[in-house]
Amino acid sequence: MNRASPRAGPPGPPPWLRWVERPPAAARLPWPSTLALTLFTLVGSAYAATGQPEREPLDALARVLLVLGPAQLLLRRRHPAAVALGTSATCGLYLALGHPFGPVYLCVVVAAFSAVVAGHRRAAWSALLLLWAGQLLVGGWLYRWLPPSGDGPYDWGYGLAPAAWMIAVAAAAEVARVRREQWARERAEREAAERRKADEERLRIARELHDVLAHSISVINVQAGVGLALLDSDPEQARTALTTIKSASKEALGEVRHVLDTLRAPGAAPRAPAPGLERLPELAEQAAGAGLRVATETAGRPVPLPPGADLAAFRIVQEALTNVMRHSASREARVLLDYGPDALRVRVDDDGPASGNAPGGGGNGLVGMRERAAVLGGSVTAGPRPDGGFRVLARLPLAAPATVTTPAGADGDDERETP
Repeated sequence: MNRASPRAGPPGPPPWLRWVERPPAAARLPWPSTLALTLFTLVGSAYAATGQPEREPLDALARVLLVLGPAQLLLRRRHPAAVALGTSATCGLYLALGHPFGPVYLCVVVAAFSAVVAGHRRAAWSALLLLWAGQLLVGGWLYRWLPPSGDGPYDWGYGLAPAAWMIAVAAAAEVARVRREQWARERAEREAAERRKADEERLRIARELHDVLAHSISVINVQAGVGLALLDSDPEQARTALTTIKSASKEALGEVRHVLDTLRAPGAAPRAPAPGLERLPELAEQAAGAGLRVATETAGRPVPLPPGADLAAFRIVQEALTNVMRHSASREARVLLDYGPDALRVRVDDDGPASGNAPGGGGNGLVGMRERAAVLGGSVTAGPRPDGGFRVLARLPLAAPATVTTPAGADGDDERETP
């Protein structure tokens, strides 16, 4: 099966989201943006003061406040709520002392924006309302006791402009917050999909290795027993058994290498095609070498199978024959391939009974068959036949399913089980 060529990874978040997004606790403080904003505030406020001679000049305290406001933005990612309230208070104090209007508002804008995006909406709204209410209070009542001297009350319409830009800042921040949460969900979904894909790939490789090794090792085990039993009495037959062991081990190594090739070079095609039902005669010949006669029969009109169904059908037959060799006293098995209009039915029968010297321990043969079929939208049933023996029956759709079904992790083994 061909692996898709590697693609570029999904795009990351927009730059403005990366700028306001909270990094890990060990991340560095945002020095560059804070320093740039501080310099802009100082220079812009000095320029604005030249056009506002009626306001208080920029003395030492005013310049400290102009630095203190933006400087708090260093902590906007770690403490967004506190920074929003702190910059609002600093800006409100600067304006209450009668200093010129100007870019001093920028630190409040950035702090409130960051707080909303980080999820601290109440703190951001409180900071904006605090600044707005403070300006209305100074302009409508406290101006009598605050500089500059001779300043009169503000027109109440004056409060509309600050309210408008505060609402605009809050609305923009809400849009950014929603977009950030959406991007975080999309990233989590991508990561979950990648984990599922990796799990499915590991499961596929595990099934392939299990089927290849279980069948080949079973053949080798049977032939090794034959060779040991006949080593002295019938050397020629022992030689034949050793030849079969060599052939089975060579084929097992080739198939294992074929499976592992898909891991060594991501995006590269495997060096050999995946096995399919065209290798069924070869499989029957291997089983015969292990002392199991396999009779194959075809019903219906054979049609080309999708690669996934072809591989699954071959592996199911291979695993079923392996279970016969390991767990059944029968030395004959029958394989039926029944091609229907919408599905291929694979049936493997043996006459049993279960052998008393079968290898002990659990495995995943029957579970692996069911998983292979379920991925394609099919099914596998296995159990004793009413007239004796054992039957494995698989149904594999001839068309790819609309959605891939991954079965829940069920426990099972290679021992004969009842349905």
